[in-house]
Amino acid sequence: MFRFRRLLWMPLLAAMLIALPTSHGFSQIQSEDMNIGDEPGRVPDESVQLPPQFQRQMVLYRTTEPPGTIIVHTSERFLYLVQGNGRAMRYGVRVGREGFQWQGLLKITRKAEWPDWTPPPEMIKRQPYLPRFMAGGPGNPMGARAMYLGTTVYRIHGTNQPDTIGKAVSSGCFGMVNADIIDLYDRVPVGTKVVVKQRPSL
Repeated sequence: MFRFRRLLWMPLLAAMLIALPTSHGFSQIQSEDMNIGDEPGRVPDESVQLPPQFQRQMVLYRTTEPPGTIIVHTSERFLYLVQGNGRAMRYGVRVGREGFQWQGLLKITRKAEWPDWTPPPEMIKRQPYLPRFMAGGPGNPMGARAMYLGTTVYRIHGTNQPDTIGKAVSSGCFGMVNADIIDLYDRVPVGTKVVVKQRPSL
């Protein structure tokens, strides 16, 4: 009987041991994402290709929102621009790190090309090396375009760190490679509805 019970436990123990490194690896990835800081002055290599899933593409997408609506799924790291007829243009984005993610409904209240950057005091407290002001340009962390959400500090903007797309590293803004933010910027006007979700719809 003892030998039989021991044999029953061995597969379970093996499964538990196999699962442990995966969990640890996921936590480590989250930690590494959160430790990525802004790099003012870095000029991005625009020729770098994003992983296939984060490249701009037309996809099937079901929603009750009207065409022209922007929907951000932070858990998926995707931004969708609803096209109608069950389709949407999908972009890969970087999102807020743990503790800086949010959800809600806002509108684009302002748009800017090559925006200046004034890091808020709370960001400077976390990253004391940041400049207090930086004029717009290729090395600006705001990237080539910015769209401001409501009266909040949050924006959809470009980035000078294309390698952060698909990661949770920001202070709540949504970052896109410059080619994608320019494409989105040209497609949507001020007043566009923006829906931010933390969990995908079932």
